[in-house]
Amino acid sequence: MTFGEQPAYLRVADDLRKKIVSGSLPPHTRLPSQARIRADYGVSDTVALEARKVLMAEGLVEGRSGSGTYVRERPVPRRLARSGYRPTGVSTPFRQEQAESGARGTWESRSEQVDAGEEVAERLSVKPGDRVMCTRYVFRDAGESMMLSTSWEPLAITGRTPVMLPEEGPLGGCGVADRMAAIDVIVDNVAEEVGARPGLAEELLALGGVPGHVVLVISRTYYASGRPVETADIVVPADRYRIAYHLPVK
Repeated sequence: MTFGEQPAYLRVADDLRKKIVSGSLPPHTRLPSQARIRADYGVSDTVALEARKVLMAEGLVEGRSGSGTYVRERPVPRRLARSGYRPTGVSTPFRQEQAESGARGTWESRSEQVDAGEEVAERLSVKPGDRVMCTRYVFRDAGESMMLSTSWEPLAITGRTPVMLPEEGPLGGCGVADRMAAIDVIVDNVAEEVGARPGLAEELLALGGVPGHVVLVISRTYYASGRPVETADIVVPADRYRIAYHLPVK
């Protein structure tokens, strides 16, 4: 193989990809069989199989038990607005984002006290093993799971207060800033980092994805006078959403 030349399976995958993107192989069309790929491209069974694996890993095709491999419907990515910190007196970020997109969302949540692991402890500036309130969310739009979130709050701050449970009590369901203000903790900054990785099996199951799909992960932390008061990981399917930021110019 000369320098810069693609392996045969990538060349085959690239040609099939172009046909899928151009519409020559429209959604729900059966992908050429392994034998057909071998004959059309003059390659071995191994090359044909690897090319199909590439397309499946990219989420362009899906296997159907006993039927074959088919071109997947390609979703049009929707915009997920992120506007950073907002003052008290407004709804949660999810409600804000839903309002801006004109959608009507619902969510489920479950809270439990856990020991902080090393990563969470570092993000919250607490010691590993310190007790935190962990809340897991599944957000839906028109019944379709669109986003997962797991948040952690130090019980050293919220424990034995009316806002200890994020979704219960007088301020249940309100944003972090509002809840913290109720116990005289003033949120004045929020930081977010966005990354991408293959989705975990349980994440893809909840979000309706397939193995190998990539997810976007927004790691968010709220601060009050430099002290972390909440940190969260927000997970969205990368093929269905684009993260859009609106940041004020100061």
